[in-house]
Amino acid sequence: MFELLRNCERALVRTASWMRVSGALFLNICGHVGFASTLEAREESDWMARYFFMHGIVPGDDRRLYFQRDVPLQRAGPAQRSSRTTWQRSSRITCSRSVRIVSTMRAQWIVTWSIALCLALPGARAAPAVSDADRTQVYQEFRALFDAHRYQEALPVAEHLVSMTEAQYGADNRALVNPLTNLGTTHYRLKDYSSAEKDYQRSVTILEATAGNGDRQLLQPLHGLGAAYYAAGQYEDAATSLKRAIDLSRNLDGLFNVEQLAILDPLIASYVALDLTAEAEKEHQYALRVAEDAYGKTNVRMLRPLDSYARWLERVGRYTTARLLHVRALSIAEQVGGRNTTLAVDALQGIARTYRLEFVNGAEDTSSSGPQQDPFAGGEVNLETVNGQRLNPDGERALRLALFALEKAQPADHQRRGDALVELGDWYTSGGALGKGVDAYREAWKEFGLAGVTPPLAAPRMLAYRPPPSAATRSHLDAENAEEHFVAMRFTVTREGRTDKLETVGSDASDATQRAVASALKRARYSPRFENGEPADTPGVTFRERILVKAKPPRN
Repeated sequence: MFELLRNCERALVRTASWMRVSGALFLNICGHVGFASTLEAREESDWMARYFFMHGIVPGDDRRLYFQRDVPLQRAGPAQRSSRTTWQRSSRITCSRSVRIVSTMRAQWIVTWSIALCLALPGARAAPAVSDADRTQVYQEFRALFDAHRYQEALPVAEHLVSMTEAQYGADNRALVNPLTNLGTTHYRLKDYSSAEKDYQRSVTILEATAGNGDRQLLQPLHGLGAAYYAAGQYEDAATSLKRAIDLSRNLDGLFNVEQLAILDPLIASYVALDLTAEAEKEHQYALRVAEDAYGKTNVRMLRPLDSYARWLERVGRYTTARLLHVRALSIAEQVGGRNTTLAVDALQGIARTYRLEFVNGAEDTSSSGPQQDPFAGGEVNLETVNGQRLNPDGERALRLALFALEKAQPADHQRRGDALVELGDWYTSGGALGKGVDAYREAWKEFGLAGVTPPLAAPRMLAYRPPPSAATRSHLDAENAEEHFVAMRFTVTREGRTDKLETVGSDASDATQRAVASALKRARYSPRFENGEPADTPGVTFRERILVKAKPPRN
């Protein structure tokens, strides 16, 4: 905008300092053929001075000839004309960003700026009316880039498509819903969740205003909005949007339509993040029923729903039930792919994981009545034996079968092999075989390096910990009749996966409770942090335990 400059010479000096020796500067300046004049708004009709070149100067055609020292002037040639053409084409592609900025301005301002832009771009003409054929062509360009995962390149095309649709139909027409949803999905893939949220929300708002709450087109933007909320950590908003999408899907396509599975995954994850156990359990069971009705109970597409539900059961301590689902998945995988198929790897790892978690945390209570048995009762317990038993060897055997299947697979899947070796390391470390655990982790580190991914061994992970009886996870006290306290500890996780140098860094619990938490942490097991392929001590690890104590009765 050199028209706005009063000191052109100084501007060229600074510009020259930013340029390479071989660089060139392209200037496009609005000017008068013979005379220079200031732009001052004296009356309403002086719109150029009022809105575009406020307090600027219309330079004479020969102004540039007076400043030749720092950026010498060359005659206009094909290169400059080509640059100008490229600039005009680029400005049309990216103009949707400008439209979003000025969309809140008065209509007259938008017209004024459009006229000024035509004057500022030599050779520019008024844009022709947008047609469906034009938008289809731009959409195909967007789709090709998006399907090729070239999201950064697809973004300006998606924005341009929104701008074209607004120009053709207006800012509140439902024809904008699909372009806005595509733009939101592109922002989502680029991890720009805030922009994605705005795009999806605008789609939802348009549909609510033009079609009501039962329109089928609401499904995709509601799903996208919920996923964006979840990715941004706004779990309550995510659950609200996704539940609305699920209800609409079931109303439109039936209670067991298979399309709802894609919406159920982030909805369940939102419930889990909100600690809504009953809701998460209900939707997990529903998802499994939907998949069974859609695919058949022995179809290979049942592997993912079975694994998802089994992992949830592991999370809530129902290890036997989870293992039964993993065994069912293993049977399906071997029926489809034969023995030693990589389809069975997740199920085999799941079987081993349920044995390990059951060993560490205690067996699932399968009784239908009576209070749940405390698996930690009985005072001090050696980690190598729980309830008089050692780790079930079937778990290690399952991991060995998974590794054997991955070794045979071609091409080699180094990441999955690394994951299986981490599971094997966790198995040995939880059972007290720390040396074997470290050896397995070393091999896993190498596999992750070959896969080119960040290993999960970059930080310690807690594998085994038995909280004291007063911990919220073990206490039999009713939360309504209990007071909650806490104990915060800091310690070092050694290269062998043990805890050392424990200290209390904060607590409102009794001294006896603090000692109980420290004693429990001394017996905990961690997978150690690895650095350059070797285990390393990790100081400064923190842990916070919630404590429940019986509430004191109120005084009279």
